[in-house]
Amino acid sequence: MRDRTKAPVKAGVADVAPARAAKVDKPVRTEGERKERSESSRQRNHRYDGRLREEEAGATRRPRSDGEARDSRENSDRRSSPRPSRDEPHYRQAPRRGGKLRDGFDAQAKPRSAPSVNRSTQTSQPAELPRLSKRMSELGLCSRREADEWISNGWVKVNGKVVNELGVRVDPQADIQVDREAKLHQSEQVTILLHKPVGYVSGQAEDGYQPAVVLLHPDNQWPEDPLISKRFKRGFLTGLAPAGRLDIDSTGLLVFTQDGRVARQLIGEDSKIEKEYLVRVEGELSEQGLKKLNHGLQLDGVALKPAKVSWQNEDQLRFVLREGRKRQIRRMCELVGLRVVGLKRVRIGSVSLGKLPPGQWRYLRPNEQF
Repeated sequence: MRDRTKAPVKAGVADVAPARAAKVDKPVRTEGERKERSESSRQRNHRYDGRLREEEAGATRRPRSDGEARDSRENSDRRSSPRPSRDEPHYRQAPRRGGKLRDGFDAQAKPRSAPSVNRSTQTSQPAELPRLSKRMSELGLCSRREADEWISNGWVKVNGKVVNELGVRVDPQADIQVDREAKLHQSEQVTILLHKPVGYVSGQAEDGYQPAVVLLHPDNQWPEDPLISKRFKRGFLTGLAPAGRLDIDSTGLLVFTQDGRVARQLIGEDSKIEKEYLVRVEGELSEQGLKKLNHGLQLDGVALKPAKVSWQNEDQLRFVLREGRKRQIRRMCELVGLRVVGLKRVRIGSVSLGKLPPGQWRYLRPNEQF
């Protein structure tokens, strides 16, 4: 029988020792060869051109000076956490995100204060000069819209020179002259006084109600108008706008004008023209309530200007206002426990409604001024 106490010698096992000896006899790699890596083992980035990350980094890397190296070491000392080693596997490295740590932010450092400004060395900037159209409006020559039209037509001179370009800025002390053509054009502009009846709105049509301007046609001209001989032209309706407003339930004097000077005088921000109303009310009004109507009320959190309010008769009040807030009189009366059942405007400045019937109109006479 076969002796199984002796294991057969496998082929190739006897050659292990010579192989190990041969491995020891391999030539030793130099330092440069040890650093050299095959292209297949290099890690590529995700650029479309497939360039190696190491090649890109080596292309942009430059030798640093001693000062830059020292600053780099100081910045690295201020970091609250060390930068991960490149020798570690990528799955063990913390994600490198932007932020304070990467930028060398030091939480212990004091914030830098803004540089101090020497006020004594600052020079005050000159105020911006006004536009020519605005300056003409401020001088009362015309409205801004008219000024733009006159400038475009070459009817305006500034310090003796014609200005025909819009948006030009001028010195407030500049000498502004207007051509005769502009004054002639302005003299042809009309201002119309209408006795607005109930059921018409002052401006654009709304909620099915017609605008009051539809009443301005030759058939509705007041027969007793001193200027009845002045022919009504369809061109008068061009640029004709209401200078003020009356709500649907109110009646009385309503002004339409083509003249920007009149509109600014009546509804401008600095207008001081009085407007008089007769208001029929229901309810009880105390002496304290009457004092509040004269002065002391607020609308929408804004105090009202002083007014003149008094009894016209036992059920009618007389209001004289210098401002025109929306539904102002009706809201004022509600604040003191009154309800308005009728409202009529009878005067604007020095121009009265007079005998003008409801629904009819007349021209503003040359000798009339608001």
